[in-house]
Amino acid sequence: MHIEHANKTRLKNNTKGQIGIGTLIIFIAMVLVAAVAASVLIQTSGVLQQKAQSTGKEATKEVSSNLMVQKIEGYRAKNSASDMAETLDLLKITIGLNAASEPVDLKEVVISITDGFRTNNLIYAGNTNSRAPTPGVAGNMSGFSDSPAINLEKALTENSTLGNPGANVTYVNSQTYFTVEKIRDEDDSFSQSQPVLTTGDFVVVYVPTVSQSSVDAGYTTLKTINVSSTLKSSGLNLEPRATVNIVVTPETGASSYADFILPTTFGSYEMVQLYP
Repeated sequence: MHIEHANKTRLKNNTKGQIGIGTLIIFIAMVLVAAVAASVLIQTSGVLQQKAQSTGKEATKEVSSNLMVQKIEGYRAKNSASDMAETLDLLKITIGLNAASEPVDLKEVVISITDGFRTNNLIYAGNTNSRAPTPGVAGNMSGFSDSPAINLEKALTENSTLGNPGANVTYVNSQTYFTVEKIRDEDDSFSQSQPVLTTGDFVVVYVPTVSQSSVDAGYTTLKTINVSSTLKSSGLNLEPRATVNIVVTPETGASSYADFILPTTFGSYEMVQLYP
């Protein structure tokens, strides 16, 4: 009887190692993808945060009211204490800044005033750009100087002819410009040529409101200024019971408003308190 040997060698393929390596590769790939995604998210969130901060600052500037109207007084033109105009021909507006406000350049401020019938949009008398008739020509009030008294007198009594001969334009100063005089300036930030307000500063803004009737009457004095019968009409008529609206608009930030109705009579007063 032939007996066949039962011992045989058997080889088995062990694939567990291959599966483990594939899983490891997939895991590493997932980690790399997650790391890249996390890096992108972190970078994007940083950019968005910076943009949000910048937008927040700009929004704060736009909605915050920097300029603060403290007081408004009106003055009548006159020849004497018993011979005064029936209208208010000059407004004296005291202005300051709210606490922690950004500095305000008054050269970029626009003051709009209406008597219910006419509106004048005034710029600072030293502003060289806003009313420039042609490029390269200064648009500030003619004869503008470092003296606030001289500037106020010119704003009330003169015209400004700007531009080159043959291509110029003439503005009535009382319809075009306002002037400013400082009250308090502890940090020396304010001058006639660089009228910058910082926190704690106070200035007086003079707004011409000369009426045609005062021009026709030939009054010689307005406030303490000798106007020598040469007043120029602002086109406004601030007579008793008139409704006056004033808007002070800075370059950035919210506008400041002052609305009031003039008294039923000015009596014998040269100066009349109007606001608040």
